[in-house]
Amino acid sequence: MQQLLFAYQLGPHFDLGEPIVLLESIGRLAARPYHWQKAHLILSAIRHRAQDDNVTLVKAPSYREFLASSAASFTVVNPTSFGYRKLVDSERFTVFPSRGFVTNEDRWASWMAPKSGKGFVFEDFYRDTRRRTGLLMNDAVPIGGAFNFDHENRLPAPKKVSSLPVAPPWQPTEDDIDAGVRRDLMRWQAEGKIQLSGKDGPRLFAVTRQEALAALTHFIAERLDLFGPYEDAGLEGDWAMSHSLLSVPLNFGLLDPLEVALAAEAAYHSGNARLSSVEGFIRQVIGWRDFVWHLYWHFGEDYTGLNFLSATAELPPSWKELDSTHVQANCVSHTIAKVSDRGWLHHIERLMILGNVAMQRGFNPRELNDWFISSFVDGTPWVMPVNVIGMSQFADGGMMSTKPYAGGGAYISKMTNYCGECPYNPKVRVGENACPVTAGYWAFLDRSEAELTGNFRMAQPMAAMRKMVDRQAIREQEKLRGTAL
Repeated sequence: MQQLLFAYQLGPHFDLGEPIVLLESIGRLAARPYHWQKAHLILSAIRHRAQDDNVTLVKAPSYREFLASSAASFTVVNPTSFGYRKLVDSERFTVFPSRGFVTNEDRWASWMAPKSGKGFVFEDFYRDTRRRTGLLMNDAVPIGGAFNFDHENRLPAPKKVSSLPVAPPWQPTEDDIDAGVRRDLMRWQAEGKIQLSGKDGPRLFAVTRQEALAALTHFIAERLDLFGPYEDAGLEGDWAMSHSLLSVPLNFGLLDPLEVALAAEAAYHSGNARLSSVEGFIRQVIGWRDFVWHLYWHFGEDYTGLNFLSATAELPPSWKELDSTHVQANCVSHTIAKVSDRGWLHHIERLMILGNVAMQRGFNPRELNDWFISSFVDGTPWVMPVNVIGMSQFADGGMMSTKPYAGGGAYISKMTNYCGECPYNPKVRVGENACPVTAGYWAFLDRSEAELTGNFRMAQPMAAMRKMVDRQAIREQEKLRGTAL
């Protein structure tokens, strides 16, 4: 029997010990618009893996057409999306349990069972995972006396600098396979077979096991120590800050999250990285990533259709086309440009700039979720729904978070240097130089008063909004401004 391998199962821990069939499907690339660099990464990863002796590369319009043309049966590691799980739900497939996560589905079910599907808290899940794996633990006691060092990881961006004092990110060297991928993408785009957005550019992320290990080693040795303090900060001139850039190889299955977390833990024990940075990074890798994965299945296939705040505005052309040239708000302009340039942003730019603005402007959450999947090199159908529908847009009405992650320009001014060259003033909410993020925040509260009044965590800002003498002026101003920033 042969193993059918999906494009996000490319690492050795997905190998079942049988000859492998790996599919390259132009139909998958044609199914939605893709960022140039995301499409490049997918094809490059598949074609590099296909160089191994035990792998047969098959080119077909789609998985279904390939399976229809073959009578073979396959083994498969359980896929990571509803669509692919339906594909392998037949007698032709021997399905092995999911891999590539620290908490398997049985353990998740056991953890969730006492909660009856309600009252689950990420911090509880994270602590359970730490205890079970022993990461940063002395028996039952967390190293440093706490599970969470977030209070040490909230520094604003340093002043009067263009970038952090940290080694540049690891970057691969493109090869003949990458050159072939670029030629094919250019031809398919010219022939109208696929639709690509953003800019082509040199490949920035690992697509092979060897590259992934090199990227991990570089991050641990050169960049991890400064990750924590500036985890939530942003600089115009520093697209990567001190983030790991390992989400792509992790999502391709080239790295196992536990090996990544163990490498970070070893850096702490060797004195190469401070505890707050190591804990914050491990929290992302074995905590949040697994939590989002399991909630994807827990919330169900209809989750992306939720729209608690009745947001219906269409994404503006500047977002759809990744063209920031006519965007006046500096924070939005620069983040859209960064997406165009690389298909990647760190989480604060995703959540508190793009996500925050999208919620304020009432963008349709399903459309926004699809945009994130298409435009980000690490966007997958299982990653984005909880992060976008729930965390970012509050479209699930609180299933994921206890309040909307909305804020005004003051937060962006504090944590980044985006406001310095902006024509808008983050302290002003009415008038020609009124910040669309600040004014947009109050307009959002005004528009969502009925939905948010019963939320105890929103009681204070809602009370402040009701007392504002310029409430009507903000409402009219932002209605006229619409999605034009």
